Amino acid sequence: MSAVVFRNVRPLGAAEAVDLAVVDGVIVDAPAPEGAEIVDCGGRIALPTLVDAHIHPDKTAWGEPWVSRKPASGIAEFAAADAELYRSQTTPLKDRAQRLMAHAVTRGTRAMRAHVDVAPAFGLAGVEGVGAACEALRDAVDVQIVAFPQHGVLRAPGTAELLEEAARTGGIDIVGGIDPIGFDEALDAQLDLVFGIADRHGVGVDIHLHDRSVPGLTAVHAIIDRTRALSLQGKVSISHAFCVPGLEGVALDRMGAELADAGISLTTVAPSRPLVLPTRRLRELGVRVGLGSDGVRDSWSPFGNADMLHRAHLLARAQGARLDEELADAFRVAADDGARVVVGLPHLDLSPGSPADFFLVRGECLPQVVVDLPARDLVVRAGRVVARDGELLLP
Repeated sequence: MSAVVFRNVRPLGAAEAVDLAVVDGVIVDAPAPEGAEIVDCGGRIALPTLVDAHIHPDKTAWGEPWVSRKPASGIAEFAAADAELYRSQTTPLKDRAQRLMAHAVTRGTRAMRAHVDVAPAFGLAGVEGVGAACEALRDAVDVQIVAFPQHGVLRAPGTAELLEEAARTGGIDIVGGIDPIGFDEALDAQLDLVFGIADRHGVGVDIHLHDRSVPGLTAVHAIIDRTRALSLQGKVSISHAFCVPGLEGVALDRMGAELADAGISLTTVAPSRPLVLPTRRLRELGVRVGLGSDGVRDSWSPFGNADMLHRAHLLARAQGARLDEELADAFRVAADDGARVVVGLPHLDLSPGSPADFFLVRGECLPQVVVDLPARDLVVRAGRVVARDGELLLP
């Protein structure tokens, strides 16, 4: 039995500090056994660790020498830049991905959905490299791997076979797709192929959907139809879903009801006010919506930091948050809602029976933490301190 007492801590920003007793990684409603380890938290706020529901760790140049990006527009040009950056890196993909994922842990991330490029330009190197990074960090972070056809499913010959192989060999949890109308220009052919792989091999589906207006909505309805037909409810996600923010009133409610009925989740990376998903209304309609980092210092953008508290801050800004409950709700999307998208994660509320997964910050209350983004002084997973002052403590 392992036992730890986190002394003088304020769960979720409570006014009064308490002691959290943890036995075998779970918070208990009883005094810890005699001889328990004592961790003095100094009155800091304890917050549940967060979920990055959409990140691309294989593409990153995080921690590498500065990369000067060339002009690019459109998915095809950015995808070509991905391949160029991949060929130019001297640090193995596994090491770059692991470095970024470890950094995310030190900022309070407990789980992530990792989209990994699968295309003839890479083969399955990304799946293998990120898989190895996941294994090295298995005691610190849970990861779902998506085989993501960034170069297109059909427009890049050989990709379909690679997706099939990745699913068949068990290297992935989810098979991906991308803009079946706007990029692959083959709505039925792409979705039939992707959903066929998912059905044959028992994996989930996550489709990148940047298409807006009619093409995007047409793709959403096609995804809903296939999800129902194959009984894949709860195993399908749509990333970005840029066609949804343009819906209002009855149209939004109708779309939300259809997505909820089909058990399809959405993810947003809060790119801007016009493109951010209406998370609160979608939650009310029963739709699971997660938040993610997207690319981090890759060929697409020099920005990104894999810090999900910062991403909650960006979500709040994109949604025009002003009230305390609106700021706290942005945190909820990164915590509770993200855990519902990455299926299988336990709910964290820091009450007895909850896994002891949390991070400590100095602050007054949760809304202020979302705005000010204080340092993560301590990160705890299953009652074990895994990061302190920005440094990972795993062997």
